[in-house]
Amino acid sequence: GQLPTWLQGILLRNGPGMHTIGDTKYNHWFDGLALLHSFTFKNGEVYYRSKYLRSDTYNCNVEANRIVVSEFGTMAYPDPCKNIFAKAFSYLSHTIPEFTDNCLINIMKTGDDFYATTETNFIRKINPQTLETLEKVDYSKYVAVNIATSHPHYDSAGNILNMGTSIVDKGKTKYILFKIPPSVPEKEKKKSCFKHLEVVCSIPSRSLLHPSYYHSFGITENYIVFIEQPLKLDIVKMATAYIRGVNWASCLACHKEDKTWFHFVDKKTKKEVSTKFFTDAMVLFHHINAYEEDGHIIFDIIAYTDNSLYDMFYLKNLSKDFEESSKLTSIPTCKRFVVPLQYDKDAEVGSNLVTLPSTATAVKEKDGSIYCQPEILCEGIELPRINYDYNGKKYKYFFATEVQWSPVPTKIVKFNIQTKEMLEWGEDHCWPSEPVFVPSPDAREEDDGIVLTCVVMSDPKEAPFLLVLDAKTFKELGRATVDVDMHLDLHGIFIPEKDLKTETE
Repeated sequence: GQLPTWLQGILLRNGPGMHTIGDTKYNHWFDGLALLHSFTFKNGEVYYRSKYLRSDTYNCNVEANRIVVSEFGTMAYPDPCKNIFAKAFSYLSHTIPEFTDNCLINIMKTGDDFYATTETNFIRKINPQTLETLEKVDYSKYVAVNIATSHPHYDSAGNILNMGTSIVDKGKTKYILFKIPPSVPEKEKKKSCFKHLEVVCSIPSRSLLHPSYYHSFGITENYIVFIEQPLKLDIVKMATAYIRGVNWASCLACHKEDKTWFHFVDKKTKKEVSTKFFTDAMVLFHHINAYEEDGHIIFDIIAYTDNSLYDMFYLKNLSKDFEESSKLTSIPTCKRFVVPLQYDKDAEVGSNLVTLPSTATAVKEKDGSIYCQPEILCEGIELPRINYDYNGKKYKYFFATEVQWSPVPTKIVKFNIQTKEMLEWGEDHCWPSEPVFVPSPDAREEDDGIVLTCVVMSDPKEAPFLLVLDAKTFKELGRATVDVDMHLDLHGIFIPEKDLKTETE
């Protein structure tokens, strides 16, 4: 096929790539050592490259020729030959875990720089052109967080907004929203922008020792949308996991009897909306988008009734008949919540406070809290992406992978929220990755542009490829076949040519 002439830049993606080191194997697919790969578009041609992230974790493991750094689903132990004192010391030092810098989930843009990210306090700077690994940044040197999300948001000024959890800091456990500026003042050119990191606000955890797990959050023009879900980390279990010989993932549990709480923080006042909004227990990883309309916050997420998705990816479950045998016990459901921030305070108990046309409801309870029920938009999709120019604004489309009851994506889809119409692309033996939307330079409408996805083949005789679709029609424009093994990746970004430093810089 043919690529649009305007498509110039790099699609940079990240995911777990190496699962065996020497005689040792990771337990979980999400634990694998990070493998970056990129497709560079230049004058109608596509160039491919891939490279392992040379994290400290990677270097230690490769040097020892076995797994020596623990990951979320795999606890690693020191050399059994070490003496008893060394062993006792390492048990103690694991109480607050020294987390891994195996940054395998996503890519974050900070000013002119790019970082590989994961859910620990470490991120790694990378060169997007050569995929070379550069310095390591520890968030906890600038803000009191032990873990942070790998799905930050960017505002119109280029600031990064991200959230992290501060575990039992001064006897409190809280969720912290922080902001990183895109650049530093001229006179401080030597300093990094992380030195100017600012805490926007903090939200106390409902439980000191059981903070909620979260993978992403939402943002509107004036608010941050944070969901405190009943999938929780048990801090005491985490602190003793090493001694008990279990992995940290076993310290994560879904409390189905609990509610899911919605928090809305006003960006200007940095205060949380005082009304208590909640819904039934659910588990979510990905927010799609959020926006404000007539005194309501509308947000779209993909939710599950349990945490079976994580368990599916234990490598012992990823056998050769995986596609047929593995079934999610909870199908991903795209839910729209409509939350009235401004409502008649004298409204009757039991009345629905939503005044917009939607099947979503928000019902006033006796104690003044508001119980929200969603509108179901569609089912069986994951890894959602939007035209990011519409982030925090009213929008019409999102792109995603179709997963149905198996966690392996078999198609990619474009969903129209207003009409509920779905366009899809799929072929036999094809496992596409998260679709990335790239707007065309003269875009007038939300879906003017293309969609990029990396397609891995389940048939080993067929070569993987990069697929380019017209975002409006979902028709194939072209594909670039790669004659190497390509890994199933997680997330990534498209970097337009103008955002890439020239080699001389």
